Amino acid sequence: MKSKTSFRDEVREFLIDEMKKGHLQEGQTINLAALARKLKVSVTPIREALTQLQQSRIITAIANRGFIISELSLKEAKDLYELVADLEVLAIENSEFDDDSIRELKEQQIAFKSAADTVTRINAKLGFHRLLTKKYGNSLAQHILEDLKIRVFFYEREFMADELLYSKSDNQHDAIISAIEDDNVPTASLVLKMNWMLILDYIKRQLPDV
Repeated sequence: MKSKTSFRDEVREFLIDEMKKGHLQEGQTINLAALARKLKVSVTPIREALTQLQQSRIITAIANRGFIISELSLKEAKDLYELVADLEVLAIENSEFDDDSIRELKEQQIAFKSAADTVTRINAKLGFHRLLTKKYGNSLAQHILEDLKIRVFFYEREFMADELLYSKSDNQHDAIISAIEDDNVPTASLVLKMNWMLILDYIKRQLPDV
């Protein structure tokens, strides 16, 4: 018999997967009863999963409305992208890359370049960054990065339809791989930071300062 924790974790993973597929929108209310029927669980593990996501600021609880996917804001975008950039730089500066790591990065970069739609492209990009930092042994930092990148997905799906911008990001990915191959971590870190700031600058121009 499954524990309440197992049900909660399954609900959380289901919701995160729905977000990554683009099936949930910012500002959308989560219908607890409908979700309980769909997943064939009680409302209790759903509330527990949503509370976990609320702690990561992915979900917001609003009086008389319930749980919603958190709205986007300029302040959060700044905090989010700067923190992700800093954590990823810390991660690669404390990682050892072998031939298999570099091969995986190159394969993921091909997936990024060949993505046929925006959602696939964003997930391929986030997959590249996940591979870039997976050798970092700090499990707490890894967990934080995973949650932060769920929010990154919403910002990029909303604002990142510009093919030219992704072309620039594509070139930066190639430069990161090249620097890692040359065992030049300082250059890889610099380009990685630039990569996140490029996207942040683009998003800042489109979000109202509220």
